[in-house]
Amino acid sequence: MNPILLSLLLGTTAAAADVFGGTIVVQKNWDRSYLKYFVALGAGFMLATAVLEIIPASLNLRQRDAPLLILVGYLITHFFEHTVTPHFHFGEEIHADQFVAAHKGYSVLLGLVIHTLFDGIAIASGFILSNWLGWVIFVAIFLHKIPEGFTIASVMVASGRSKRLAWGASLLLGIATFAGVLTMVLLRRDVAFGLPLSGGVTIYVAASDLMPEVNREPGGKMALVVLLGVGVFFILDHLAH
Repeated sequence: MNPILLSLLLGTTAAAADVFGGTIVVQKNWDRSYLKYFVALGAGFMLATAVLEIIPASLNLRQRDAPLLILVGYLITHFFEHTVTPHFHFGEEIHADQFVAAHKGYSVLLGLVIHTLFDGIAIASGFILSNWLGWVIFVAIFLHKIPEGFTIASVMVASGRSKRLAWGASLLLGIATFAGVLTMVLLRRDVAFGLPLSGGVTIYVAASDLMPEVNREPGGKMALVVLLGVGVFFILDHLAH
């Protein structure tokens, strides 16, 4: 399949996972306990993907500028999550008292929209370079998409918004994901910028968003799931090569 069409198709799949995460919140009969395993698995897989695939590919594209662009991508995410959306990280929706004010719910939404936009850029950037890189980035991103949609819907409900609006927020994250894919498809000649920027975002999400949530869980079970995520990456890498 044409890599552009494939990136659009899988970008749509990733976007749908955001919406599904929001649906979990809206539909009370869903069992949400498995989400922490997605978070841990995604953390390990994303970290391995960023360090072992995205960064080397970025260095091959732009040897001089790639480290700076990776840092810029990291800091962009940090800025929006801790300046525009202060004190927010994945899982923060459980502290409902921190999201009583409606504007805080909207500020979290803005931060996650920026993040999901780069999710889409990362997926398309990968497929522009190679099918393997595109697939591995897609899997890494997909693993945290359901918890991401769950998070924003929960935050919106905790800030006093209706369930319909909460579901709409998860839909907006899905739209932003697809918009990121479409942006990179239209600007595919600039993949040398898009890939390292999205690499910095991927490192931030894995190390600064997801890993702290893993570390909150008592015992070593979640740490083993993180290692499983890394192991899945190596298995796929071995099968692909």
